[in-house]
Amino acid sequence: MGQFVIRGQVINPVTPDQATLTDCVVHVGADGRIIARHASDSPMATQILDHAARQGMPVRTLSASQMLMPGFTDLHVHAPQWPQMGRALDLPLRDWLEQRTFPLEARFADPAFAAPVYDEMVRTLLANGTTTAVFFATIHEESSLLLAHTCLRYGLRALVGLVAMDDPALCPPTYRNASVEQALAATRRFIHAVRALPGNEGELVRPMVTPRFIPACTDGLLRRLGELATEEDCLIQTHCSESDWEHDHVRQRTGVNDTMALDRFGLLRRGTMLAHSCHMTAEDMALVQARGAAIAHCPLSNAYFAGAVLPLRAAWQAGVHVGLGTDLSGGYSPSVAVNAAMAVTASRMLDTGTDPARAAADRGRPGARLTFAEGLWLATRGGTSALDIAAGQFDAGQAFDAILIDRTAPGSNILPPVHGETDRVAADVVQQILCNIGRPNIRTVWVAGRKVHDTGA
Repeated sequence: MGQFVIRGQVINPVTPDQATLTDCVVHVGADGRIIARHASDSPMATQILDHAARQGMPVRTLSASQMLMPGFTDLHVHAPQWPQMGRALDLPLRDWLEQRTFPLEARFADPAFAAPVYDEMVRTLLANGTTTAVFFATIHEESSLLLAHTCLRYGLRALVGLVAMDDPALCPPTYRNASVEQALAATRRFIHAVRALPGNEGELVRPMVTPRFIPACTDGLLRRLGELATEEDCLIQTHCSESDWEHDHVRQRTGVNDTMALDRFGLLRRGTMLAHSCHMTAEDMALVQARGAAIAHCPLSNAYFAGAVLPLRAAWQAGVHVGLGTDLSGGYSPSVAVNAAMAVTASRMLDTGTDPARAAADRGRPGARLTFAEGLWLATRGGTSALDIAAGQFDAGQAFDAILIDRTAPGSNILPPVHGETDRVAADVVQQILCNIGRPNIRTVWVAGRKVHDTGA
């Protein structure tokens, strides 16, 4: 992979509440990292273009309808649930798990069943602009390693977890770890196997320690997984305070909320990804911030299973890292952009309230709403920063994880400026993209400078 240059309109999430829209020249190095980004009318941009011409370096000039933006980061995906995306959303969480999800995931004991599912899922995520994804796999080592290999083969930046779940009170006999020791040994082997994948020397794909959630794991397993994560210097993911049922279950069993219980088990630290977290208290958020953990906000899934809206701004004010997760298949869309728009929508409903029987002044939680610029940050840099990945913005030194959007692609729902006017307000463009972007708009996708999806248009 050699150096290349792209010139055109660039959307860049500069801070959580500010995104810029600028005509830029972006110079990408042979290592897949951004060497420089300058406004197209600047002397530095001219130097880059002159240098590219002298060196015979590829230069791609975007059309007036095209723009470049950072790729999306999905912090919470259940890879084996891909076949039931958009199904069974009418069931309560526990029934959904027992009746539909656990039986489906048990089928991944067969790698021949897993292979085409994971192949289609990874290609579809890339086509929707996802450049980094965090996956729950299943308890099966062979098919979970196949998922990691598939991500590596297609060039998707990924973190993959072999699920651990051993509590017979919740987990069916056909789908659970046989013992604490068996789960630990499998997790250790999986960590080493992912790190040793041929072609993964740059750690594009990394393993995660993955206790499903407290209700599915015995205390012994949770404690030993915390020790293993420390021994192997491995990131952690789990569910946290997701729904009333799950939150109450943990309180009744441990006497404390999820966050304190996870902390006692050694599972709450920098590099821990907590999915959902809707029922966290202010004390929980303070503990998460103190440990350096992060929240994967899953607004679509929360609407169906959580029974609450995550008070995201309160988490930010507490200093907690937050990004977005689709929670496939608890969420029905593989698009991080759809979830970003839903995050803004859900925050508006939390801000204003939803019960018309209450007076407007008493109906909501004022100050909770998010802007679309903040939604873009959540979908891009918010996720990568939570994972300590240098990507998500077009700044020198960051990986070139990017998507090329064509607003006039056939079948597009993104409308052009009215009466031929040019775009002047970056916030309007960001809002329009998050609300209306579809798979046809995403023409090219890069991860670490490598072209991983291209429609050829």
